[in-house]
Amino acid sequence: MIDFDAYIAKLDWKREPHGLYEPIEYALSSGGKRLRPMMVLYGCSLFGGDVQKALPVALAVELFHNFTLLHDDIMDNAKIRRNKPTVHVRWNNATAILSGDQMNIEAYKALEKVSEDKLGVILRLFNTMTTQICEGQQYDMDFEHSDSVTVEAYLDMIRLKTAVLFAVSLQMGGYMADASEQNQEILYNLGLNIGMAYQLQDDYLDTYGDVKTFGKEIGGDICENKKTFLLLSALQETSAYTEELQGWLKKTDFVRQEKIQAVREIYDKLQIPEKIEKKIEEYTKKAFILLQECPQNEIQKNVYNLIVHLSKRES
Repeated sequence: MIDFDAYIAKLDWKREPHGLYEPIEYALSSGGKRLRPMMVLYGCSLFGGDVQKALPVALAVELFHNFTLLHDDIMDNAKIRRNKPTVHVRWNNATAILSGDQMNIEAYKALEKVSEDKLGVILRLFNTMTTQICEGQQYDMDFEHSDSVTVEAYLDMIRLKTAVLFAVSLQMGGYMADASEQNQEILYNLGLNIGMAYQLQDDYLDTYGDVKTFGKEIGGDICENKKTFLLLSALQETSAYTEELQGWLKKTDFVRQEKIQAVREIYDKLQIPEKIEKKIEEYTKKAFILLQECPQNEIQKNVYNLIVHLSKRES
């Protein structure tokens, strides 16, 4: 397999105007798991394709993903990402918006290198994916002002906002390897389940993780009353703890750490961590079953190990 980090590191962002391109280099060089581009390369390798030909797609996915992060961090007023100041903190909001826009453009420029016989389908898949991600982000924003969000609605939102990117990345990789439509569907559903488990683990870590390993501030979802699986599952319960939780949701003046600790304790009493862990396990098991339908080769073992790692990750 290709060392995608090394590939990314070779990209030249030393261009004028520096104010536009330097934040892009900063964002791309600050680490990250490179999971989405690896999904493209794994999808291609699983079916015996030439990963060199899939590299432009993998790069487009990584550029688009990081573009969304720059904008998301502004929307969420996030101060830290990957243990470094976010772009809008390191520079300012306007810079993060404009550099993010350019990253989106760079993603499409990367796709220009896809062979002509593949480009039409890749563009259709890529554009459908990016639209769904924006739709998911809008639902996430809409949920902030709604008191009637269900767990089911939340799961559908993260399917769009997060899981679809995993799903289509694997599918595009398979398409680049000339995988059949049936196998592309398997890859899509495999990625969907990986992505759902990944986002639920992200929700869990936002509340119960360690800032040093997670790379972001802990408790942001709690402080912002974000509709997550944990919060919505807790609100479904009928108990004095739920009434106490409602009280915290209504408070506008609070000590950050005090609220985080109090809500965590409510979650613990309602056994919410066990519920989200069960849901993560459910999606993970589905992913394993789908993976068994893929070719039995070394790449399949790599994907298996990746799923195991993601289900237990702390960052």
